[in-house]
Amino acid sequence: MATPAVWRRWRRKVHDILEVGGESHPAGYVVNGFIVTLIVLNAIAFAAETVGDLAAEYGFWFRAFNIFSVIVFTIEYVLRVWSAVEIPMLSRLPPWQARARFAMRPIMLIDLLAFAPWYVHWIYPIDLRVLRVFRLFRLLKLVRYSPALQTLGRVLVDESRALLGALLIMMVLLLFASTGIYFLEREAQPDTFGSIPAAAWWALATLTTVGYGDVVPVTPLGKVLGGVVMLLGLGMFALPVAIIATGFTQESNRHQFVVTWSMVSRVPLFATMNEAEIAEITKLVYTRSYLPGVPIVRAGDAGESMFLLAGGEATVEMGRGRRTTLKEGDFFGEMALLEHRRHKHDVIAKTRCRVYVLDSQAFARLSRRHPEIIRRIREVAEERAKADRARPPRKVARKTKTKARRS
Repeated sequence: MATPAVWRRWRRKVHDILEVGGESHPAGYVVNGFIVTLIVLNAIAFAAETVGDLAAEYGFWFRAFNIFSVIVFTIEYVLRVWSAVEIPMLSRLPPWQARARFAMRPIMLIDLLAFAPWYVHWIYPIDLRVLRVFRLFRLLKLVRYSPALQTLGRVLVDESRALLGALLIMMVLLLFASTGIYFLEREAQPDTFGSIPAAAWWALATLTTVGYGDVVPVTPLGKVLGGVVMLLGLGMFALPVAIIATGFTQESNRHQFVVTWSMVSRVPLFATMNEAEIAEITKLVYTRSYLPGVPIVRAGDAGESMFLLAGGEATVEMGRGRRTTLKEGDFFGEMALLEHRRHKHDVIAKTRCRVYVLDSQAFARLSRRHPEIIRRIREVAEERAKADRARPPRKVARKTKTKARRS
């Protein structure tokens, strides 16, 4: 019978594979690839089942594949909830409470909806058409594995105020266009422009430059207004697209790998924070990946950022043969940022490294909201400086050249 220590070790491995991914455990690449492939195949099967000939000929295989998918998604969900207690911010809670809080996260609710309706169908009969619609939620599971979809979600949240402003402008423009065409066309076409709500269909189709052609103005002034509305529509409806495109580009440049709150909470510096505070940190940091041998920081670079190792190892070259190895959870560059000076040492990636970067603005915001973290950073930096000063320099053997004596 397995001891508690063995179960904890396996639980840690499961957490690393499912939540952290391949950078923490090689099996993460295989598991993530398998689940993503299964999600895509489910979408293909969902569409293929609506083809009558295919459903009649391969109906058994479609049902078998659906059952297999439900079993896999169920096991994945149960393992994620079971290993949730390995997340530092949740490890301080009782296990049942930690798992309950983890299960209430939006991404976990999406995972639950991917398979739960199938079990509900056996307890309480559901219309099969409704059950098929619920299967579409499996596509939303891709958000967990797609950096692009996560980036788009962050952009929509960050640019929500600008998007709401653009939506308000479009609604005002829609109302003005509907009102104008109503007064100009109501006598000529009372059936289609007899009220402002009825005219709103034409205004919306014209503003979006779709122009279905089922409703068109026939009076000269109505045609003039229609032309003006078309020109305004080109600019107004392009505004939210530009906002999203600009935000997406900026956010894509900030992140080179997917970052989640469970990954950030593994950094010892943030281990005492709660869920909301960790979520705020994930918005503040941006991410970088470095191959072995690539410099992360060079001596002489401006101290504009602080770096935290999310994975891998790096070496600090301190001169005179001295060097220090940094591992996952360690941070560096903090003193150059605090003292507004340039970096004094080279930091080279020893293995493949994933790095969280806090720039000066994010660091200032963090220091205002969480001064205890800044105190901890200063304490660690001072301890590190004392240890470096006390450490004797490495002796480098010198090769002496001897001159050959002439015989």
